[in-house]
Amino acid sequence: MDYESFFADRIDDLKEEGRYRVFADLERRAGAFPAAVNHTEDGKRDVIVWCSNDYLGQGQNPVVLAALHAAADKCGAGAGGTRNIAGTNHAHVLLEQELAELHNREAALLLGSGWMANMTALATLGEKIPDLVILSDSKNHNSMIEGIRHGKCERMVFAHSDLQDLEAKLQAYPVERPKLIAFESLYSMDGDIAPIKEICDLADRYGAMTFIDEVHAVGLYGPRGGGVCEREGQMHRPTIIQGTLAKAFGVVGGYISGSAALCDFIRSYGNGFIFSTSLPPAIAAAAQASVAFLKTHNEIRERHQERAQTLKNRLRDVGIDVMPSESHIVPVWVGDAVLCKKASDMLLDDHGVYVQPINYPTVERGTERLRFTPSPLHSDADMDHLITAMKDVWGCLGLKLAA
Repeated sequence: MDYESFFADRIDDLKEEGRYRVFADLERRAGAFPAAVNHTEDGKRDVIVWCSNDYLGQGQNPVVLAALHAAADKCGAGAGGTRNIAGTNHAHVLLEQELAELHNREAALLLGSGWMANMTALATLGEKIPDLVILSDSKNHNSMIEGIRHGKCERMVFAHSDLQDLEAKLQAYPVERPKLIAFESLYSMDGDIAPIKEICDLADRYGAMTFIDEVHAVGLYGPRGGGVCEREGQMHRPTIIQGTLAKAFGVVGGYISGSAALCDFIRSYGNGFIFSTSLPPAIAAAAQASVAFLKTHNEIRERHQERAQTLKNRLRDVGIDVMPSESHIVPVWVGDAVLCKKASDMLLDDHGVYVQPINYPTVERGTERLRFTPSPLHSDADMDHLITAMKDVWGCLGLKLAA
């Protein structure tokens, strides 16, 4: 077999479909978010980032940076190994305590990323709980899907946020059979929010555990940043709350929170935890500072929501097709992979606006979109510039504007 030709041909397939991903070479500017420098073959240029998952700009917060620098000076760069060997630093312990307190749980367990937290927890539960069946929302994130697959237990997919379909599938199993409902609080491509109370009610009725991914909601919702569960008064109900430190908190890492026994179970049996080098102490210290900061700064969340709603309104005012969204996610419909990539390229090349195209497999074919994530630090002037750019690009590409 000509392996190199195989690789090249498959890449050509992606390019023909318009799904080949090109990374913009960006350099974030400390203290100037959302401004960045784009490095190109023709030199450097200034751009405004409109698609960062550092939703609140916490990666630039002086409080967070000070904690990172202090811990690096005190502890050095790396953690020294896995948590089981030499990689448990006091900063990890303090961060886990901070996260447990955020969610009002007995314990939390830190992992290398949100993807790893989902993968490890769901795979471990699926593998170790005898005869477990996992009921998974059809729009769950790849990390949840992979975790469930690796658990090798029975799995059942229910229609997205469809309570009737979920209940019908729960009714197919004996009440005494172990069950776990896995879903997200906020789905990051469409911006919709799950019916958390109603799913937990069904779980109680049919003897199921619940696993909720709050990755795109922790830090952003609730009076202290506990997520949509906190905002809706449901934080005490899910068996497991999973979150990330890489989005609203602006650093990196993932975690689960729950009972002390559950977290100890994943710590003791989860391969993704046992065999992974732990986060650098400076990263853990920065994350703890960010979590603690956002607990007492609800005004940042309020500003964030205002910016998101303002952008939705302004785009719709000029006829841009903003898809329905209940959250801070602002998805703009394109519906074609090639046009979506062209729109992204033109915005960057001609207007200094950076927003990545969202194509299959992240979303279904025919639902391609641009996904904007305005932050509290995007100004009215930034929005003025974006609206002008969008109108120009939509006109050049012949994309439909609403009347």
